[in-house]
Amino acid sequence: MPRENYQERLNELRTDVVAMGDLVLDRYETALRAAETGDDDLADEVIGGDHVVNDRYLKLEEECTELLALQQPVAGDLRLVTASFKIITDLERVADLATNIAEYGGEDGGIHPAVDFRGLGDAAGEMVADAVAAYEASDPDACREIDTRDDDLDERCRRASEAVVRELLEADRARIEANGAPEADSGHLADALDDVSRALLAIRDLERVGDHAVNIAARTLFMIESDDELIY
Repeated sequence: MPRENYQERLNELRTDVVAMGDLVLDRYETALRAAETGDDDLADEVIGGDHVVNDRYLKLEEECTELLALQQPVAGDLRLVTASFKIITDLERVADLATNIAEYGGEDGGIHPAVDFRGLGDAAGEMVADAVAAYEASDPDACREIDTRDDDLDERCRRASEAVVRELLEADRARIEANGAPEADSGHLADALDDVSRALLAIRDLERVGDHAVNIAARTLFMIESDDELIY
């Protein structure tokens, strides 16, 4: 392959990875709205459209494989292709998490009053967006900043999980004091446990979205500087 065509394929690969990031983030935002509102149509849109992301992933996976096998890139080009391969895997997993998140909204919408769901969701989504932007712009400082932001997201998720469990225990204790026995209001307790379960799963998945953002930043940093400090 002529050098100019090879370089064009590398440029197109990076452009296509960024486009996949935009697609995934669009699905993710729709999933947040579905969970917030309990809108089944929005949830179905996210779940039913997951194949679009999967198809994009497979196409880019094939492109990375062909570049590695046929062109045998070296040095910076090799790091670009291998980083791209890893990054599309993380993006595909964010899309999978979006399908989970879309289903967490209750009948009346929302996750749990003790959880700043939109705040956590936006923070995780912005990390992914900024990680993809760092990949596009080859920005090592942005990669390191995303890793620092993940510590804050982890702490916020930890506090949110504790608040959900604490509120459940306090509500259960209040019911026992009012009714004399937990069996007296078993239906209400079952609903409360369902709400708590959905909230804890949502928090877990939002935290994982942030983890994937760090993975993207880590692979990007290695692509730019051959620095593996965020990988291990």
